[in-house]
Amino acid sequence: MRNWSEVWGVEFYGNSVAAWTLAFVAFLLTFTVLPLVRGFIAARRRKWKEAGRTQPVAVELTALLIARTNRIFLWMLALWCASTLLVFPSRIDHAIHITIVFTFWFQVGLWAMAAVRYGIERRGRRPGAPGTDPAVSGSIDIIVFIAGLTIWTMALLLALDNLGVQIRPLLTGLGIGGVAVALAVQSVLGDVLASMSIALDKPFGIGDSLTLDDIQGTVEHIGVKSTRLRSVSGEQIILSNADVLKSRVRNFGRMRERRSAFRLNVTYDTPPDKLRAIPPAVRAVIEAQPNTRFDRCHFLAFGEWALQFEVVYFVTVSDYKTYADLQQTINLGILERFAALEVEIAFATHSLHTPKASGKSAKS
Repeated sequence: MRNWSEVWGVEFYGNSVAAWTLAFVAFLLTFTVLPLVRGFIAARRRKWKEAGRTQPVAVELTALLIARTNRIFLWMLALWCASTLLVFPSRIDHAIHITIVFTFWFQVGLWAMAAVRYGIERRGRRPGAPGTDPAVSGSIDIIVFIAGLTIWTMALLLALDNLGVQIRPLLTGLGIGGVAVALAVQSVLGDVLASMSIALDKPFGIGDSLTLDDIQGTVEHIGVKSTRLRSVSGEQIILSNADVLKSRVRNFGRMRERRSAFRLNVTYDTPPDKLRAIPPAVRAVIEAQPNTRFDRCHFLAFGEWALQFEVVYFVTVSDYKTYADLQQTINLGILERFAALEVEIAFATHSLHTPKASGKSAKS
């Protein structure tokens, strides 16, 4: 019988049994230890999130990238560690090298995409609030699309460069082709660039109520090419992003408070003492309502047919229904106060003058 030294020295596909054994042990250890480390860090990260504990950015990002490590990458890393202990024919070695290079840059792309999403979500997090800013949530898809296109293009080019492919002629060809494509799809590229502007500048977000020229609606979706609004009458309005940026946008969703200004017309025969009582009476009615901030009430002008008081106040919430309910309550309260003060609200009257009949009836 052969002794162990002879058995270890037996070659199998160009490598000794000892080399194959060491390679298998290296593969097994790498493929066992690394997934365990990844699972442990992922579990710790979940516990941090469930407990609401905030970690330093470097720690949180590192834990996120480890948790986002693909199992195929770990398998290829274990294969690479094992292959360094073995000698293969040039064709097999070249195939392993190509597979490992593409797998590595694929994993780098996944890490980069995870980092981009982490940065977007962290930037969009409101201070002191658990939610995400609607303006950022509406632009996440746009930013991720542009970032993904850039990241995966760079990963492919770097993988080809690592494999010895000359990428300069390829970049030149892509540049010429890109110019031709850009000329052919100018409108589409205009909308894509407009979507990038919306994503970076964040003039509005999902759920904001907008008025664009003669169009009014609530933002439902911000895409790469178009923005979709749900109009007040119920239908969906689809606008290209370039057209949105060209329009004058009024964003009622960012309204912090709503200003209300209206006039009260009282009759000319109202005594001065009752005119002086009107501003404090109106102020008392407005200040008695919640979510209001009184600004002023002045006897402002002598109108053609009435004495005119201008009233201005603010509703401290942006909801239009709340504003309408408050205005209704204030109007009823003013009517009640005017009735108590015996102040009459003036209205326009018209006199019709007709010529007198001549006294002679026309004969039919």
